[in-house]
Amino acid sequence: MDKKTILAFALSFLILVGWSLFFAPKPKKEPPKQSSTENVQPAPEGEKSPVTISPAAPSKTVETVGQPVAQQEERKIEIDTPLYRAVFSNVGPTIKSFKLKKYRQTVNPDSPFVEMVTLEQGMGNYLTIQFDDSTAAGTQEIAFSADKDSLTLQQGSEPATIVFRGTNRNGIAVTQTYRFYPDRYGIDLAVTAANPNTVPVNGVFRTTLRTLPPATKGGYYAYVGFALFLDDKLDEVKVKDPGETKSATGTIGWICYEDNYFISAVVPEVPAKGSFTGKHLSSGMFEGVYLPAEVSLPPSAQATSEYQLYLGPRDLSILKKFGKNLDKAINFGWTDIIAKPLLYVLKFFDKYLHNYGVSIILLTILVKILFWPLTHKSYKSMKEMQKLQPRMAKLREKHKGDKQKLNQEMMALYKTYKVNPMGGCLPMVIQIPVFFALYRTLGNCIELRHAPFIFWINDLSAPDRLFHFSFQIPFMSAPYGIPVLTLLMGASMFIQQKMTPSPGDPAQAKIMMFLPVIFTFMFINFPSGLVLYWLVNNLLSIGQQYRIYKKKA
Repeated sequence: MDKKTILAFALSFLILVGWSLFFAPKPKKEPPKQSSTENVQPAPEGEKSPVTISPAAPSKTVETVGQPVAQQEERKIEIDTPLYRAVFSNVGPTIKSFKLKKYRQTVNPDSPFVEMVTLEQGMGNYLTIQFDDSTAAGTQEIAFSADKDSLTLQQGSEPATIVFRGTNRNGIAVTQTYRFYPDRYGIDLAVTAANPNTVPVNGVFRTTLRTLPPATKGGYYAYVGFALFLDDKLDEVKVKDPGETKSATGTIGWICYEDNYFISAVVPEVPAKGSFTGKHLSSGMFEGVYLPAEVSLPPSAQATSEYQLYLGPRDLSILKKFGKNLDKAINFGWTDIIAKPLLYVLKFFDKYLHNYGVSIILLTILVKILFWPLTHKSYKSMKEMQKLQPRMAKLREKHKGDKQKLNQEMMALYKTYKVNPMGGCLPMVIQIPVFFALYRTLGNCIELRHAPFIFWINDLSAPDRLFHFSFQIPFMSAPYGIPVLTLLMGASMFIQQKMTPSPGDPAQAKIMMFLPVIFTFMFINFPSGLVLYWLVNNLLSIGQQYRIYKKKA
């Protein structure tokens, strides 16, 4: 039973990892594709509307006329805060650049800041929120006027605004007011459409988000693609293949695009019924369109729709502080309820230790202490079972032709020596969810991105490589080098196996012999933070086994 316990745990690990990588549930089928002006029903009576209808503002707002791009040059407005440096364009208006000052593209401290806007020339605007008339055949890029040429916020500065004004092809005056803060990634946005005409105008506040996916996937479990908070739960709109389109309809709390360790999100001030369509265009670009309910704008009236934009890290604490359930975008799968508290504990340790590698070691020790009684009971049960191995072998030989009699004699043997054959298995099974929660957390959190540990390990989110080789190594992803932590982890697993009593079944013994080799190859491309956890856990288990097995009966 002792060897079967380890074998069951190891095989469970392999199966669950393989399932999560290759056989994860497919996203639910999308409803039939709808037109860009699909009829989304207005909010029911008594439900707060996401759009405020009011009398039109004074004539200055209504009569401000924008010009088509061909008639007016594009202007760039620079916004500089302690957290980011952004460039807005008056055409759209839209964001042309958004660089995060606290995050670099590589571990080199002199490398460029992370750029949230990845579109190439001619791919259109990154993010636009416009009021589109129902009668308009597609959107039209308009050059707006801006009330500032630049904006700089220092630490402790008061929030400041930039106002864009323009008029679309049907004479609807549109005003977009952005409010920036010095200490947060969130940006407030109010979009107002005023109708100076003598007839009502129907339209919709359309949000369009375009981006290019990264060339390589960052986090081992990082999700890349669109997601939305639909009907109070996370819905990942996966459009993997070029030309693929998927749609979703319901009450939408926010929409976002997740790119490795970062996220671009549009959060309506009031969740409301609407539709979202995600596309993977043939150019390789992702395009997401969010359409809330249609708005009927009477003459001399204006409608205002408010949003919060978030362009920044997929940091659980920051997203939790932002609110609006945006922290739900960080998804650890079925281990979520365990993984997030473990991540908070990890961050708590780092707050005082200032080293995530040491924090991982401390977290591993803490988890080991919490499960010490269970693992102690498991190893003790293995030891008792080991003592019975000779008697069990004699019983198998004596009753090899009578399975029923063998089972009866075995149960009598367990009863006589007060040994529970499941005593070694159950404590291990109880711990499996925590092991997998740590596995998901350490393989998919931005906190470990470019986080140094010691010596050559300068990025706990990347595989550890001592020295870099120009030639390719089988089973290893670039960069190529010596995976020291992984080899130590495999060696520790081999030692742990040697300390465990040998199984009676020769076939099972052969499988157990190859497990350390299998795990070493499987972990060779895992993030070094995850390998560090597994190594420390193995070393602690070896110490615990040694203490129990060497203890005199």
